[in-house]
Amino acid sequence: MTTNPTDATRPTVTTATLLGVTIDCAEPRRLAEFYATILGYEITHAADEYAAIGDGVHTLYFVRVPERAPAPWPGPGKQFHLDLRVPDVPKAVADYLALGATRPDFQPGGERWTVLADPEGHLFCVTPQPS
Repeated sequence: MTTNPTDATRPTVTTATLLGVTIDCAEPRRLAEFYATILGYEITHAADEYAAIGDGVHTLYFVRVPERAPAPWPGPGKQFHLDLRVPDVPKAVADYLALGATRPDFQPGGERWTVLADPEGHLFCVTPQPS
């Protein structure tokens, strides 16, 4: 093991490159189509058991887990969420709702960001571009 030149007392570890994020869902193809639309990504694989989307840099994978149930919101069962930056939050929210997203009643961001749930209940936040 080598040491970090900025801190000789702290060992370094092997740095990894993030390949992608895998999301468990009941319908991989449907969720891939939803996220490909809102992110502008290409669907690189679509099947009943597995789907993938990407932009050449970032990749999202969707794997079929039929018994998966969405975590209640708010609540401690939420394991992750995506943060998406958009130029116009109200327009993006309207667009995503039209595509099948839902807007939970609990909105901790107030006017700063909006929490939505994808068609299978995974939460994501729609945030404005930095000013």
